[in-house]
Amino acid sequence: MSTYLYRLGRFAFRRRRIVALFWVGLLVLMSIGAANLAEETTDSFDIPGTESMAALRLLEERFPEAASDGATARVVFVAPAGETLTQPANQEAVSATLAELEQVPDVVGVTDPFAAGTVSADETAGFAQVEFDVAIPAANEELTVAVEPAREAGLTVEMAGDALVEEFEQSAAELIGLGVAAIVLIITFGSFVAAGLPLLNAIIGIGVTIGAVTAATSFVNISSFTPTLATMLGLALAIDYSLFIVSRYRHERSRGRDGEQAMGRALGTAGSAVVFAGLTVVIALTGLSVVGIPLLTEMGLAAALAVALSVLIALTMLPAMCGFAGKRILGGRIPGLRARDPEAATAAGRASLGTRWVRMVTRRPVPVVLVVGLAMLVLAVPALSLRLGIPDEGSMPPDTTQRQAYDLIAEHFGPGLNGPLLVVLDANRAADPQAAGQQVVDAVSGLPGVASVAPAQFNEAGDTAVVNVVPTTGPSAVATEDLVGQIRDRTGQVEQDTGAAVSVTGSTAIIIDFTGKLGAALLPYLGLVVGLSFVLLILVFRSILVPLKAALGFLLTMGATFGAVVAVFQWGWASGLLAVEQTGLIISFLPIFLIGVVFGLAMDYQVFLVTRMREEYVHGAAPVPAVVTGFQHGSRVVTAAAIIMISVFAGFALSGDDFIMQVAFALATAIALDAFVVRMTLVPAVLALLRRSAWWLPRWLDRLLPNVDVEGDKLRRALDRPAAAPEPATAHR
Repeated sequence: MSTYLYRLGRFAFRRRRIVALFWVGLLVLMSIGAANLAEETTDSFDIPGTESMAALRLLEERFPEAASDGATARVVFVAPAGETLTQPANQEAVSATLAELEQVPDVVGVTDPFAAGTVSADETAGFAQVEFDVAIPAANEELTVAVEPAREAGLTVEMAGDALVEEFEQSAAELIGLGVAAIVLIITFGSFVAAGLPLLNAIIGIGVTIGAVTAATSFVNISSFTPTLATMLGLALAIDYSLFIVSRYRHERSRGRDGEQAMGRALGTAGSAVVFAGLTVVIALTGLSVVGIPLLTEMGLAAALAVALSVLIALTMLPAMCGFAGKRILGGRIPGLRARDPEAATAAGRASLGTRWVRMVTRRPVPVVLVVGLAMLVLAVPALSLRLGIPDEGSMPPDTTQRQAYDLIAEHFGPGLNGPLLVVLDANRAADPQAAGQQVVDAVSGLPGVASVAPAQFNEAGDTAVVNVVPTTGPSAVATEDLVGQIRDRTGQVEQDTGAAVSVTGSTAIIIDFTGKLGAALLPYLGLVVGLSFVLLILVFRSILVPLKAALGFLLTMGATFGAVVAVFQWGWASGLLAVEQTGLIISFLPIFLIGVVFGLAMDYQVFLVTRMREEYVHGAAPVPAVVTGFQHGSRVVTAAAIIMISVFAGFALSGDDFIMQVAFALATAIALDAFVVRMTLVPAVLALLRRSAWWLPRWLDRLLPNVDVEGDKLRRALDRPAAAPEPATAHR
């Protein structure tokens, strides 16, 4: 592989105008496609193969009025203190508001609380249900204007429902991370030119990615989170990959090689590590498709596209830009900063901080392994309390109208009304559908935790019915989840007695099934990702123990990361400092998504750092000195890359969206722990303990495995051979 990348690097450097025109043309093409093909994003929890989704599909087919695809809003009215809604003036204000709500665009129905019986027992509160014929009406402003008559009359009016959920809009918070990345690059290289190339590379790559993802909304369903996740990963990785290649390129130039040869060697060595690191991330992200949840599949594929483009642009556009920069990449110095070779082993003739650190770690490997391992396990303790779910309106900030409407419903009607359950009866094969419906009502009514059960409502054909069940607890409560399981167990007897099929659906049941399916898929997915990546790492390092150590280090990172996520987003520790307004639940698809992403990113630093160590070892260095020397060459670059990635993720953590905040915080924490604690502390210590056995590979396996030459050893021997294989004399700057 290193030979092919060497040729690619020289070609891209030499034919830089063609390469640059290709990427600029692709960027323009994707931008035009995005402008002309962009459609609305859809955040759908479609979960094939679950009971709740099958029941919903049945209702859509036979009982469409009970399974509307449109958005809904619930408008809650509360009378002033000492008054009731049924007083003429208040009732008139409610009626006037209902008339205004009917005029809101896309509204197809508004229920009257007085006619529908949705007035509280003490007549102080009531609510109206507003039905839309579109999934994302974006009607916040219109609804706010429509309820003004009731508010002007002195009533308290709050609103909830998915009609008020605004699509997530990407903020400028990531610019903070981009700014920090620029500062780190400038300090790392001591040059504006060298620092600017990775940033420009990342911007072009992200532009192409976002253009492609936006254009894809015309053909497939894309969630509103997907572009942000693709941007987050693509931006961080594009800068990191470019940083490693530019660093190696400057290192080769500092040794007196001309631009074309230096770029060929840089891609043949650091470029090989980029390819395998990127491939590991792509495997982890595309592996999300095995879960069988469309939302996760498209998020994973879009993020994998961003990573793949980051690799491709680092291997082609970056060499072209280095060609345009010429010798300026070694200059462009900044007053007060010395132009640096980040891969130099020492700084100003004395041991660097990284050198002193790795020497200390390798001198005392046993205490280091014990202390680091114990500390990571302690950090992981909160993860034992991990509770997954989808945060509902009850976990929104207290000053939002959704949260206030949720609290008013809970206060006047009971918390269960915020998440009622629908028991669906397929009576197509029942001898007596009406009797079957009544048996379902009787079976559910006797369960603890049930506040009320409505009579079975049949469709016109009489073969399908729904039974509305209101729990005594809120939709995110553990007791409500238990109740869904009890209903399913109890109605199994109804199926045996009557022949009718009974299932439970509704938003609460769908979320429960969603979380359950993710939990069931977690271990198979982890096995697939770790297994495939383990094979890749065996190819890269030609070792059994090094990939095994990498996988175990990843498990420590994940445990500590989940512990931090639980402590902040579930327990509320430091939530005020981090501006976290919603605590209590960890979003259910965060663990499986995080495992895929973090495993890939963790392997990045494993590949970049340990390949330099193996490079020294295969060149004849003793095991421990090879670890020290490889660390000296790679630590400064890995440190800069980790700080950049952490900064980018931290910038997204300020987005204000609950899911993006959790993902960004978890990624930033995981990178910090994995890069500085696991890869730069635990890994050198373990390698110092294992010594030569770290690089052991059975002979039979060594013969079977292809030699991918990530370190570029074969390439270097071929290029450094005297007259037998001379380097071309042409020099391109």
